[in-house]
This record gives sequence, C-alpha cells and structure tokens, in this order.
Amino acid sequence: MVKGTFGGFTGDCVPREYTDLALEAHEALRGRLGMEVPGVRVSEDHQGEISITRVEIFSEEGERLMGKSRGNYVTIEAPSLRRRNHQLQAELGRVLTRELTGLLRLKPNSTIFVVGLGNWKATPDALGPRVVNNVLVTRHLKEHIPQDLSGGLRSVAALAPGVLGLTGIETSEIIRAVVNDLHPDVVIAVDALAARNIERIATSVQLADSGIHPGSGVGNERRGLTEKILGVPVLALGVPTVVHAITIAANTIDILLDKMREQPSFLQIIEEMEEAERKGLINEVLNPLVGDLMVTPKEIDVLIEDLSRIIAGSLNAALHPNINEDEIFAYLN
Repeated sequence: MVKGTFGGFTGDCVPREYTDLALEAHEALRGRLGMEVPGVRVSEDHQGEISITRVEIFSEEGERLMGKSRGNYVTIEAPSLRRRNHQLQAELGRVLTRELTGLLRLKPNSTIFVVGLGNWKATPDALGPRVVNNVLVTRHLKEHIPQDLSGGLRSVAALAPGVLGLTGIETSEIIRAVVNDLHPDVVIAVDALAARNIERIATSVQLADSGIHPGSGVGNERRGLTEKILGVPVLALGVPTVVHAITIAANTIDILLDKMREQPSFLQIIEEMEEAERKGLINEVLNPLVGDLMVTPKEIDVLIEDLSRIIAGSLNAALHPNINEDEIFAYLN
C-alpha cells in the first residue's frame, strides 16, 4: 500500500465498502488479496441472459474476512433488465422461483411470514412494502377452508412494518412480536439493498439464508433479523436500488485509468494507488460535500413497480405449489 500524501490524502482514510451483496464483497476482497478468499466457495451458472452466482461462507475466517454471516448467498443477475424486456422479466421470475424453492424446502403444511422492509414513502426504499401488496396471503383462509378445498395453498401471512422514523418502533421489535404470536416455520424478509457496482442497480436479486441486517449497506445498520434473534429460519431477498456517490466517483476514476494506461501523465501516481487508497482519496475530497449521499436511477419508480411484481409472482409460485407458474408470469410476456 502506497503511503505518503497526495492532495492531503495520507493513505489511512479508507472508506467502508457500501454494499449488501456478498458477490461484490467477495469480488473486492479477492482483488485485494490477490487470491481466493479462505472460508468462501463461489460457483457460477448461466441461463440465457441470466447469470446465477452462489457464494457460500462456511467458516469463521470467511465470516471475518467477508464481514458477513455464515450461510448461502445467491445472486441472480440480468443486466438487460432495466430495458423492461418483458420476456427477460418473466424468465427472471421463473429462475427466482426455482432458487426460492430450493432454499426454502417447505413442507405442505408450512406457515410462512413475508415481511416487506423499508419506507413506503421513499421510492428507492419501497420495494419490500410493494412486494407485500402483491403477495397472496392465505393464513386467514386456511383457518376456515377445508384441506381438500384449499387448492394446495400454504398458510402465508404478510406485513410491511414501516421504519423507525415512521413508527417510532424498531422494525425488529415489531417482527419479533408477530413471530412470537404467529409461530411461522420461516420468515422471508424483502428489502432494498445498496450496491457498489452501478450496473447491478435494479438488475440483480440476492437471496440469503443467513438473515438480514436492515440498512447495513448504507451505513445505517439496525438490529438484524436472523434465526438467532427470531427463533425461526430467515430468508432474505433483496434488490440493490441505490449506490454510494463515492463509489460512482471511484468507478469513474477506474474507467479514466483504463483509457489512459498508454498515456503516461501526472495521473500515474493515481494509477499506482491501490483501489482502497483511491477510494480514500475520493472520500476525503467528496465527503464534506456529499456526506453519505446515495444515488438511484431517475426511472426508479418504474423499476420498483416492475421488480415488486416479479418478486411477488416468484414468491406466490414458490409458496403455493398448485399455482400455475406460467399463468403468474404470462402478463410479462
């Protein structure tokens, strides 16, 4: 690591990586280490325009290095999703349904509690509440309809508890109270995430069987929703909708360097810096001006609406085995 100074930067001011995605944390860490990350296994699969990356953190060392809990993290990416390709949206829904089914491993009589995290008054943070609005809830029906007439529907309850600033109550406190009364077999927490790669905004979905820590990707970490805290398994489902402004600046410098590698200039000193040092420099320059500014696409309202319907459709197909998957996604074709 280069020490010394450059524009007042000492090399000691290294900003935190603002990302909720295990895939991105692994990419950054592997780049810094120059080797595979101990305690972490990664595999990739492709299906047409969709790529699926599985990151498994299986040891204490992996947890410590990655800064994430032990478990399985599945990232489904469709780079062209923001073009609103309906066929691709439907295919993403089918892939997500299969991944959900594999991670949940539900029994026919399982009870599922779907939680839509986030602030319904702020569009980039409204994914969870929007998904809950489209989820098929059946718990109230299962209690009154005979088993032979229930049509293969599982018992599903859903709630969008809001955020601390709206309710004055920690989200985890509300959810824990409901779980203690409802006794579900699994909690599915849906939330908006933060990414460090601009291209993953509204084009990726992450599933994690390790639970979730709301707000961690934007430096505002709240009490987590995990099996240890709630007493039941927690599957987290999220989509990156924002990126840190400093990350955008860092990506800009990376692109600039790629274009100037054959043109030696005063920027050589920046090129010789490691990635963490460049981000430290950018953080020192921009932080007094933009602070913890988060950036989201201008069409985020449309993207959130599309994604919430895709995710809700996948949840409905995965949770209720007798629902026809083709019919759920037919409106997207």
